[in-house]
Amino acid sequence: MNTNPLCDFSGLPRFEAIQPEHVGPAIDALLVQARAVVEQLASPATPVTWDQFVVPLEDVTEKLARAWGIVGHLNAVVDTPELRAAYNENQPKVTEFWTALSQNLALFDKYKALAKCPDYAEFSAARKKILQNALRDFRLGGAELAADKKIRFAEIQEQHAALSTKFSENVLDATNDYTLLVATEAELRGLPDDAIEAARAAAQAAGKSGYQFTLHFPSYFPLLQFADDRALREKIYRANATKASELGVKAEWDNSQNIVNLLKLRSEEALLLDFKNFAEVSLVAKMAETPDQVIDFLQDLAVRARPYAEKDLAELRTFAAEQLGITQLEAWDTTYASEKLREQRYAFSEQEVKQYFPEPQVVAGLFRQVQNLFGVEIKTESAAVWHPDVKFYRIERAGQLIGQFYLDLYARSGKRGGAWMDDARGRRRTAHGMQTPVAYLTCNFTAPSVQDGVVKPALFTHDEVITLFHEFGHGLHHMLTQVDELGVSGISGVEWDAVELPSQFMENFCWEWDVLQGMTAHVETGEPLPRSLFDKMTAAKNFQSGLQTLRQVEFSLFDMHIHFDHDPHGDKSVQDVLQSVRDQVAVLMPPAFNRFQHSFGHIFSGGYAAGYYSYKWAEVLSADAYAAFEEAPDAATLAATGKKFQTEILAMGGARPALASFTAFRGRAPKIDALLRHSGMAA
Repeated sequence: MNTNPLCDFSGLPRFEAIQPEHVGPAIDALLVQARAVVEQLASPATPVTWDQFVVPLEDVTEKLARAWGIVGHLNAVVDTPELRAAYNENQPKVTEFWTALSQNLALFDKYKALAKCPDYAEFSAARKKILQNALRDFRLGGAELAADKKIRFAEIQEQHAALSTKFSENVLDATNDYTLLVATEAELRGLPDDAIEAARAAAQAAGKSGYQFTLHFPSYFPLLQFADDRALREKIYRANATKASELGVKAEWDNSQNIVNLLKLRSEEALLLDFKNFAEVSLVAKMAETPDQVIDFLQDLAVRARPYAEKDLAELRTFAAEQLGITQLEAWDTTYASEKLREQRYAFSEQEVKQYFPEPQVVAGLFRQVQNLFGVEIKTESAAVWHPDVKFYRIERAGQLIGQFYLDLYARSGKRGGAWMDDARGRRRTAHGMQTPVAYLTCNFTAPSVQDGVVKPALFTHDEVITLFHEFGHGLHHMLTQVDELGVSGISGVEWDAVELPSQFMENFCWEWDVLQGMTAHVETGEPLPRSLFDKMTAAKNFQSGLQTLRQVEFSLFDMHIHFDHDPHGDKSVQDVLQSVRDQVAVLMPPAFNRFQHSFGHIFSGGYAAGYYSYKWAEVLSADAYAAFEEAPDAATLAATGKKFQTEILAMGGARPALASFTAFRGRAPKIDALLRHSGMAA
């Protein structure tokens, strides 16, 4: 098995060697190994000490998790029929193992014994937290269930994993399948040159004449934002809003039943575990304590945002009618009209701003900011990658390696949409020394273009720059940890509704003049972003923030309600729940055909089920944390604040509760004031 690259843990993943046919044999071999160790550890003969019980279990399960993590990552970024088949064939085996592990009463009893042993008092805070988390996870994993209920619980986990994967595959297939071919450039009036050029190149690559658009974000969004042709905007909006639904192109990609089945399984799981609903299960490992607390938080935010949202919409409707001749503002008009209103009100366009954000300058500027804030160095390094576009880097402090990361920036066919950070390897102290963390940082930006034989660098919108800083914040949380225990190092063990704190914190630096000066250079002239344009961007920062806040609240309330007080077996449909939430909080109502939920991967194929509120919850923390930097009177205080943020939040990982880490940094509990001020919604 040593020849199988997925079983080689001596260094970084051997992406150049990994093939779909390696997946089955590697997973089978690692499962045999893991089961043998579990059986040995469950035996009464095995002493219940940290080194003889916890460490061997961590060693063997980490190997399986790392190998399967590589397979899952490749499945998300370079999807092929062969890889998908290998993934789907092995997923049930992996799910079955983890479920059986979480239900193993002998292991559960040994963890309980370890938590009561005389040595417990001498354990580090990190080890105590790992034990607390383990006991919680055994209970949530069904360890205390009767034998017949354990069988059903395991079936639920397997079916759930398969449905989540199918949900994601349907979205990807529907996205990859759709193309819109526009015959002439005249029909694309209003579109920026780079969007037109990208569409022409896409058509040419497909052996067609004209201009080809897809449902990948960098392709379809410029149509909604800039195309003067209203019918064209409607066509692409409708295609995107109905993908993977009963109104989409192919019935086999319809996620309607997958959604219902996932909700039924989650509800059944909750009842088996003696919870009233899945939202209660989800919140056990989060900062928020009850679904009602979350709903109250979101409704309070909705009440605060509504007057601003109503004002935003009234202004947009008036502008669209008077300036654009659009008397009935439709969903496919709002992005277009908003861009025109922004251009008129603030005298700049996103397209103008984009020219100042070529990828090399942005990435270098991000690295410089991180180096200045946290006293580290980021250097290019070579490693095997899964696609030629992927780059690899190392992070050092005082010449010592502390972490590494892969950067995969561009959208392409076969790659899941969105942006995310995932861990390839966690930090832990082993018998051979310190294992340093490795992260995957994945985005879906427009790739560099070739014009007249010359490669033009990728140009990022300011929103994309913010996305890059956001994902890098997650990466920093994972890579700058100083915790040596795998279970709570980096992002491991961090409450889900606090995990967005470092990512949203990093976004704030995209609005600092000193930072932007050093990370901008006009693609033609090399001139940095002018102060006059920055001032316009800052003035427009909270443009339509009321509408944007209500949109996030809408998604969060929908997620909470379908997992809290919705009966998946009842007469009320998921669409009905979404509509009732919109009736309550939305001021901008999508058309009846909109099937947003059918591609809501965060909650149906990601980890955010009954947890999407985390973005807004953590934004309270991140805004308040950033306010500490705003309050710093001088460079020395600023440096000290950066060091304290690193020490009390990033370095601590999940070794203590997130609220304790926040309070240690800020000296008090979090307040909502900074979030409202940053959003332009302060009283």
